[in-house]
Amino acid sequence: MDKSKNDVWVGLFVLIGAAALLFLALQSANLLTLNFQPTYRLEARFDNIGGLKPRAAVRSAGVVVGRVESISFDDQSYRARVVLELEDRYTFPKDSSLKILTSGLLGEQYIGIEPGYEEKKLAQGDTIGNTQSAVVLENLISQFLYNRAAEPAAAAAPAAAPAAPPRK
Repeated sequence: MDKSKNDVWVGLFVLIGAAALLFLALQSANLLTLNFQPTYRLEARFDNIGGLKPRAAVRSAGVVVGRVESISFDDQSYRARVVLELEDRYTFPKDSSLKILTSGLLGEQYIGIEPGYEEKKLAQGDTIGNTQSAVVLENLISQFLYNRAAEPAAAAAPAAAPAAPPRK
């Protein structure tokens, strides 16, 4: 009887440990966020969201104030539609702007809110019109290479020669 009682305790301890590891794995992968604060939803449209993913952080001044709830494609305007879920305790002016930023050089992407100056505050269901798309590293590199390739061609082109005087 003592052996089976010890087996039950060991099994229970192993289950609790496995549950704790699963919880930590989901938290670190940003797949599980336990938040019991009341929230409100906003919508924004971006030309390019880069590698932004659902459940990405929404930050203002470095503080996480919400999460990206969903991302979809609007086939009427050909833009990305991003639904944000912000905590009620954080309010922002209606003329606030959104940027897609990157943590570090090649880190995960998140949305940054830059507060505006209007007195009216954003509320449930509002759409933020002032957005700045993600900076895509490949586009920057290709633009740099294109500009570098165009420089020698411009330098090699001779200046227009002055017209020769007519002969008499």
